[in-house]
Amino acid sequence: MQERVQKYLARCGIGSRRACEKLIEDGRVRVNSQVVSLGTCLEPGDEVLLDGKPVVPPSGLHYWMLNKPVGYVTTVSDPQGRDTVMRLMPTHLPRIFPVGRLDLDSMGLLLFTNDGELTHKLLHPSRHVWKTYHCGLRFRPSDAVLERLRQGVELEDGLTAPCRVQWLRDFLQVDLREGRKRQVRRMLASIGHPVQWLRRVAFGPIQLGSLPEGECRALTAAEVEALRAENP
Repeated sequence: MQERVQKYLARCGIGSRRACEKLIEDGRVRVNSQVVSLGTCLEPGDEVLLDGKPVVPPSGLHYWMLNKPVGYVTTVSDPQGRDTVMRLMPTHLPRIFPVGRLDLDSMGLLLFTNDGELTHKLLHPSRHVWKTYHCGLRFRPSDAVLERLRQGVELEDGLTAPCRVQWLRDFLQVDLREGRKRQVRRMLASIGHPVQWLRRVAFGPIQLGSLPEGECRALTAAEVEALRAENP
């Protein structure tokens, strides 16, 4: 069965499907020494090269979670020399990459894997994976304001999808199925409640739980199966 080059690269742990497509568009991928384009399919025995180096599937798939602290960039490397989340991960692991992002000033649950196919499914807009955030605000929003959030608010990149919100003790819980850049912060700023602190506590079926800040652990087999079940 033929396999498209971008799917093969993702399966090999190079990055998400979208990131692999960008590598192809940039002319960095060759098959049998020939630069390829999007949609190219591999045949048995083809050699895939990225920046001149062979790309082969990993010997095993790895799934990890991190309780990200504030002050770390969610990227594999940073041209500005800032601390990245990879500094908090074990050094003995093969190449793994973050699933999605948390901005520099946010903390909480961040998933890592070299399973490119699962990453693609978790991040694709059509999958609508729920993500849960706890947000510190200066004061409790009114019920009318909370209802506005539930129905969707207008941002510069369009109306947000309906979400779930509830006030818990002294912070706001927000459950989203979208994944726009800094979306929670922008939503709350747009209604006059700028975020003081933000922590992601769940990504689909995976819960942050009691994992200490700055610590990481491998997902259990049951957690991996739950992620796959989320994305059949």
